[in-house]
Amino acid sequence: MRMVEKHKKASMKELVQWLLTTSMLLSASASRMCSNNTGTSCEKSDDVLLVEVDGSAILATTDEAFICATLDWWPPDKCDYGSCAWGQVSLLNLDLSNPLLEKSLKALYPFRIRLGGTLQDHIVYDVGLNPTQSCLPIVKDEAYMFGFREGCLSMGRWIALNTLFAKTGTLVAFGLNALFRRPKIGDVWGPWDSSNARDFIEFTINQGIQVEAWELGNELTAYGVGTTISPEQYAQDVKELRLIIDSLYEGFPRRPLLVAPDGFFNPQWFTVFLNDSGPGIVDVVTRHIYNLGPGVSTDLVDKILNTSYLDNELGHFRAVREILQTTAPWASSWVGEAGGAYNSGHHLVTDAFVFSFWYLDQLGMAASFDNKAYCRQSLIGGNYGLLNTTTFQPNPDMYSALLWKRLMGSRVLATAIDGYPQMRTYTHCQQGTTTGGLTLLLMNLSNSTVNVAVNLLSHPKAETMSHGVKKSKYQLIPKKSKVLKPPTTRSEYHLSAPYLHSQTVMLNGSPLELTQSGDYPSLDPITKENTSPHYKQVCRFSLRILRTVSPLTLRCTTMDYPCDQAEFLEFGRTFS
Repeated sequence: MRMVEKHKKASMKELVQWLLTTSMLLSASASRMCSNNTGTSCEKSDDVLLVEVDGSAILATTDEAFICATLDWWPPDKCDYGSCAWGQVSLLNLDLSNPLLEKSLKALYPFRIRLGGTLQDHIVYDVGLNPTQSCLPIVKDEAYMFGFREGCLSMGRWIALNTLFAKTGTLVAFGLNALFRRPKIGDVWGPWDSSNARDFIEFTINQGIQVEAWELGNELTAYGVGTTISPEQYAQDVKELRLIIDSLYEGFPRRPLLVAPDGFFNPQWFTVFLNDSGPGIVDVVTRHIYNLGPGVSTDLVDKILNTSYLDNELGHFRAVREILQTTAPWASSWVGEAGGAYNSGHHLVTDAFVFSFWYLDQLGMAASFDNKAYCRQSLIGGNYGLLNTTTFQPNPDMYSALLWKRLMGSRVLATAIDGYPQMRTYTHCQQGTTTGGLTLLLMNLSNSTVNVAVNLLSHPKAETMSHGVKKSKYQLIPKKSKVLKPPTTRSEYHLSAPYLHSQTVMLNGSPLELTQSGDYPSLDPITKENTSPHYKQVCRFSLRILRTVSPLTLRCTTMDYPCDQAEFLEFGRTFS
């Protein structure tokens, strides 16, 4: 908070000067290009960082609806550290008629929403129950788990939610009540009572409601929050859910996915669970990520901008991939919930400009390990929503999500940069193109402006590469290759902000604001000339990257790599 007050005191003159400096330093430079006379890879200069993109093969793929977010059950009196950040935005009381909500869902299309959270396991569905039983709201009661007494989802509310989702083309993943009437002897939980969930799923089918995925339970794994279910018992529970899905959706052209366990990752627990559940039971394996610690922490920004700390999550991504490859090759993986800082996040950190560094790095990392979806906690609610809890206005990460969807396609390429860990880099085939290309995402976590040269390469020689895949002694696309004529311009998207804790984000120097009619801005790029005389065989260029956050779009075309066209995204850092 002291940093915010400090920057608020900055003079308008200083801000204008900073914006002018940003504009100049982020412009592309053609003065330092690598020669292609030899047909080999460019060498790294002392003052230029060399980014090499392996254009020989696809590293991983994501779903088209890779961007995902959550809606939670928390009531208004959910408070953390003296702050109550949830307001009227739970599944039970969110204003579904708010025009900004509908416009945001449409802007994110194709988009997946995960309905669930901590309280889901005690929610009762108002169907098939005793007619004398009332559908009660969630009530604060410290005698109950998590400090709240079980609530109820009426079928009228369920229909209303899905009317909005159907109108906006939103895919729905719903988390079922895994603790409903579950017996407990001592510290050991018995089998799940699936009767209420079965009636609920059957009602959903009869109403013609489309659900993409049914999930069982929330954070009930070895590192469970509140309680834990053994992996052996959990395996039996998901088998029960599999039988319900298969029987109720018999004859349908497509059955919903079964998603589990939606908890924190523990290798031993996950392995036993998948072995005991067996082939063909679980379609998607999910885990949750809150790797920054509690929202009350005072070092959140330091962690977000610390490349070593960010890299700590690589081990978990790698371990999940290895478990699926060896134990459950039929299943794919999602990040089912990720808010960075647990207990509702931290105002002016997890809902501010600085959090885009964490969020975009997580998206890039998850995609590179073949995760098909990444569900941000939350769409709205707490201090980590893509939308403001009170106004429904977009927070900075909403624009990061929109630019990711616009630029980053579903095919991932391996990317390497040597000797400068503060530069995070990810590459995807360009979204929505049929003529060739890729998008390169660069994030500068350092305090220094750096020069970057980029090579699009092919024909790798096997060697260890980042993220546990094969690195290459790269060869440039050979001179004799048939190459399409590259465009002479590229598009650039530069995101920036006046200070790290700002909730206003700028695109190419202009503040991003909704239009007077409440529509999202067009997110137009700036265009740069590709003036290098060497820009003929591969996509090779140089940039000076300031400490800002910016997406750039670069287009270059060749027939020797598995994308259609090329785009470039660059994210840097504003202030120390």
